[in-house]
Amino acid sequence: MLFTISQRFFFDAAHTLRRQIEAEGSRRVHGHTYHAEVSLTGPLDPATGMVQDLGLLRRGLESVREQLDHHMLDEVPGLGTPTLENLCVFIAQALPADLRASVSRVRVWREALGDSCVLDFPRP
Repeated sequence: MLFTISQRFFFDAAHTLRRQIEAEGSRRVHGHTYHAEVSLTGPLDPATGMVQDLGLLRRGLESVREQLDHHMLDEVPGLGTPTLENLCVFIAQALPADLRASVSRVRVWREALGDSCVLDFPRP
């Protein structure tokens, strides 16, 4: 049996974006409240009865959040162009190594706009 656990967090950040549609507003510095959810999938550890201690996941996500919250995303090292897609990849890669191995999904969304992106890690 495999189980999936998840934890959500949010961050407020500014960015610019070069694009063809809605170009003028996107090129100006503007901000959003972003929401993110990271899911871990795996078997239960018989000793703990957990896939992973959610406290460890929260601690790892707080470290990621600190790199994004109230920052100019254009300037975050390793993020690249501040798209929802790149935010998903950044969040997955910024987690501690012991958590990265169990990541099965990262979702980032902007509730106010209805935009979202999901990065799935298929399991063999």
